[in-house]
This record gives sequence, C-alpha cells and structure tokens, in this order.
Amino acid sequence: MTTARFIILLIATAVLSVMNIYLGSVDIPAGVVTDVLTGSRPESDAVRYIILESRIPQMLTAIIAGAALASSGLLLQTAFRNPLAGPSVLGINSGASLGVAVVILLFGGSVSAGAMSWSGYAAVMAGAFAGSLAVIGVLLALSAIIRSDLMLLIVGVMIGYLASSLIMLLNYTSTADGIQSYVMWGMGNFNGVTAAKLPVFAAIAGTGIVLSLLLVKSLNVIQLGADYAASLGINLWRVRNTLLLATGLLSSSVTAFCGPIAFIGLAMPHVARMIFRTSDHRILLPATLLVGSAVALLCNLVCVLPAHMVLPLNAVTPVVGVPVILYVILRRTRR
Repeated sequence: MTTARFIILLIATAVLSVMNIYLGSVDIPAGVVTDVLTGSRPESDAVRYIILESRIPQMLTAIIAGAALASSGLLLQTAFRNPLAGPSVLGINSGASLGVAVVILLFGGSVSAGAMSWSGYAAVMAGAFAGSLAVIGVLLALSAIIRSDLMLLIVGVMIGYLASSLIMLLNYTSTADGIQSYVMWGMGNFNGVTAAKLPVFAAIAGTGIVLSLLLVKSLNVIQLGADYAASLGINLWRVRNTLLLATGLLSSSVTAFCGPIAFIGLAMPHVARMIFRTSDHRILLPATLLVGSAVALLCNLVCVLPAHMVLPLNAVTPVVGVPVILYVILRRTRR
C-alpha cells in the first residue's frame, strides 16, 4: 500500500511537471513546445527562450523549493513536537527578510563589502543569506546555553518579532520605489531563478535535504521523548545543531532565491501524514519531499494560468495551506 501511494505521488509530480512546461501565461501550442524540447524543428528565439529559459527552470525551482520547505517544516515539527512549527518559527525566514529589507530599503538595492559589490538580484540574494545565516549563528550559539527545545522555540519567535519591527522601521523611512520593490519580492515567485542560477540553488537546498535524510534515525527516536532518546545514546545537542543547520540551509536558500513563501513548509508535512498515516520518518520524510514538490508545482501552475499575467505565489499557497492547518487544529481539539 505504501509503495502504491509513493507511485501515485511520483506520477502526480511528473504530470504536474509536464503541465508546467506545456502551460503558461503565454499561449504556445503543445506541438510547438514538443518541437522545442526535441529540437526537431527550429522555432523563434522568443518561443525557445520562454520554454527553455523560463518554464523549465521555473518547474525545477518549484520542485526543489517545495521539497526544501516541506522537509524543513517536518524537521521542526518533529524536533519541537509542535504541529504548528514551520520554517519561519525560528526566525530564519524573518532574518532573511530583514537582510533583503536592508538591501532594498536602506541601500537602494546595491551593497558592497570591501572590494566586492552586489546590485540587483545578486544583492537581494546576498542580503537574504546574510540575514538568515546571522539568525542561524545566534541560534547555534544560544543552543549551547539553552537546553530546552521550547525555550529555543520561543527565542526564535522573539527574533522574528524583532526582525519584523526593524523591517517596519525601514519601510517607514524608505522611498516609495524601495517599498514597492520590497513588497514585490515579498509576494514570492519561482520565476526568478534562471538556468545559470539553478545549479547554485540546487546545491544549497540539496545539501540541506541530505542533512535531513541523515537525521531520519535520530528523529524517529526523538519523537518518543528527549529522555528516552538520551537513554539510547542519542546526542541531543549535536542532533539539534545539525537540525538547525539543515533547516537554515533549506529555508534560507528558498527565501533568498524565491522570496518568503508561506504555508508549504507548515502544511505539507501534515498532508504527507494524512496520506501515509505513519510517523516513521523513513517513509514520512521522502513522502513529505514529494508532497512539497507536487504542491509547489500545482501552486506555480495556478499562478501562470491566467492569460498574459502571473499571480503572486503567496496569494495562492494559503488557499492550499490554510484548510490543512484548520483541519489539524480541529482534529486535535476533538481529541
């Protein structure tokens, strides 16, 4: 039964991937798309660019980002034993958002450090990574002092509030153009990762996913209780730091390249649990990766289907995520 469900998920992901290539805001006949993919007939440069340089990288970005956000959500929900924990709960996304706000609102989209200088999209990515890595560094330093997972969770929430406050101050003192640029970035999208940037994005997110897979055995033990895990020789401090690093790589890479995407990391682990009805992370983590990719592809497809326009990604993801979270809350309330 589990194998059949995995096969269905793989087929759904493959179908959605193909639909993301063949469908878009620009109407291109399916035969023309096939010709471009197979190289059987030369097409115009504009059509080739849309398919090879826009739709395919956008589809691959959605697969990677969805898997990264969903797995980071599962890691946090298991570690903190809180079904409402998500990638933004530790303040990592807020730190990335603050870094981007500093770049766009304070420095006008261009930053320099010594002999190095970044502007435009490179500056935004640099700001997001710097902000998220700063939060990860603070959390790793505090984890040596704060042994309670609940207290560390509260610290992450406080960091998020502090970052939001600083972003509000920057908005208040910025220009109208700067505020508009920051708001556009905050809407989230999968179309900002070009074919040249895709390998870097895949390498960073892939490292986080590999670290997540290495934590499977420890996560299975930790969900039974910290004392029980310690009695079996699990080094909780090392596991927690590895988990923070993996979560940081996963969420910060997506935020840097795609913007702060809501609800996929929070809701998709619950969808995987509903489908497979297990708490075994040997099954649950791969399932969550697939569910995250499939839903991200679906959301991206909804965003690009309207003719001659692209909807903001964060206007679509709550439509999928909110019903799932409400269902989880109501189910726990009945229990």
